[in-house]
Amino acid sequence: MIYQLIQQLVEKALEAQLIENDDEIYARNQVLSLLHIADYKEPEPGKKLSIPDLLDEIVDYACEQGIIEDLFDEKEIFSSKIMNCFMARPSTVNQLFYQKYQQDPWEATQYFYKLSKSSNYIQMNRIRKNIEYKAETIFGELDITINLSKPEKDPRSIAAERAAMKNEYPKCLLCIENEGYAGRVGHPARSNHRMIRMKLLNENWYLQYSPYVYYNEHCIVLSEKHTDMKISRATFQRLLSFVEQFPHYFLGSNADIPIVGGSILSHEHYQGGNYEFAMAKAESDWTFDMAEFPNVEGAVVKWPMSVIRLRSEDKAGLVEAADHILANWKNYSDEAVGVLAWTGESSHNTITPIARKKGEVFELDLVLRNNRTSEKHPLGIFHPHSDVHHIKKENIGLIEVMGLAVLPARLKEELKEVEDFVVGKEVLVADHHLNWAVELRDRYHAIADESNVESLVREEVGNKFLKCLEDAGVFKWNEEGAAGFRKFIRTLS
Repeated sequence: MIYQLIQQLVEKALEAQLIENDDEIYARNQVLSLLHIADYKEPEPGKKLSIPDLLDEIVDYACEQGIIEDLFDEKEIFSSKIMNCFMARPSTVNQLFYQKYQQDPWEATQYFYKLSKSSNYIQMNRIRKNIEYKAETIFGELDITINLSKPEKDPRSIAAERAAMKNEYPKCLLCIENEGYAGRVGHPARSNHRMIRMKLLNENWYLQYSPYVYYNEHCIVLSEKHTDMKISRATFQRLLSFVEQFPHYFLGSNADIPIVGGSILSHEHYQGGNYEFAMAKAESDWTFDMAEFPNVEGAVVKWPMSVIRLRSEDKAGLVEAADHILANWKNYSDEAVGVLAWTGESSHNTITPIARKKGEVFELDLVLRNNRTSEKHPLGIFHPHSDVHHIKKENIGLIEVMGLAVLPARLKEELKEVEDFVVGKEVLVADHHLNWAVELRDRYHAIADESNVESLVREEVGNKFLKCLEDAGVFKWNEEGAAGFRKFIRTLS
């Protein structure tokens, strides 16, 4: 049986163009070595399986034979090592990437994206478990994802992680030293991980894909240096440089301070991909001019958060205009709308920027952020408020800003309970959803049934996410907020 699994894996690797015919014996011997098998017998044909399914079967064999422990991290490490037997070295991957880039940047990223999926670095079998749908709102279709792709660790794995010795190599999950790193308990397996070398502002940066992609070709661009996130003039230059090199991708940065930033603030990195979010499709609400930057078009975007869109064919002028807005916003206060730039020596204002290239025109969206807290809103004044925490309590990072909700796995079962409650079934609903569930039952009791309740509840989840974005917006979509936004824009002239 094990020979059959190994041979099928070799054949799948050939089919996926991970290896060539001349590599077949070598790759098979590498897998045999990992499995402590000293011989090989030609197997009978068996049931055809995918690469992820074959890996699961081979890893199970390794556990049964005592080669590895039956622990989540041990199995992940072993699976990654198996796929590394079929992977070219980073230098070869980069050579192929840039050969294809000379023909067309799209061809280059298609090659690398396919490689990252075929090697099981991007674990598509797990990602397909996510619940994904679109929710229509007045601001366009928001993307909703209930994240089921990250498997739950069992108690033994959690205990092993707690007992593991602390290790500071690699320094974080993004560092270049993760490329080819076997992994350990508490740190993900990266034997089959490859990165593309690139230059941004004559600095060394690296392109990789997220192992748990949330949208098409979800990529990460990271600095060679393990330095803190920082939104600056150089940020705008790098983002625009990237989309100039890869015009079919957008690239954006999380904010650089807690509460409004991403989950990793200790390593400068950006996220992008080949996907058009609802925010990118959003139209201008009103336009403005900046006298110092006559070649740059300015607009306030019709979006629940506070977004300034700059457009120009002049990349240098666009950077100057964005830097001007950043400098003004960093020190801008307006107590009438709750915006204070400083509390003592703590700075509160920053920007979440996103770059695109449309034809000959460069585009920068600058999302105004403030991370101040209060007694009423201890997690953040411009952060999802307590009335939506039963759906989403986490930060509104770059991906959410653009219109994609990444929601916790618990909602899969909890929302089914809410659906049953709405159609009148006797069911226990989690306490944190109860008031909402009663509200939905009262609203939909006359029309809700088994055939439509899922879509009704999904629509309401979309409304909750929209409320999260509105909470995170600095200038609200009301008369007072509009006046506040116009007041800030006047400081730019």
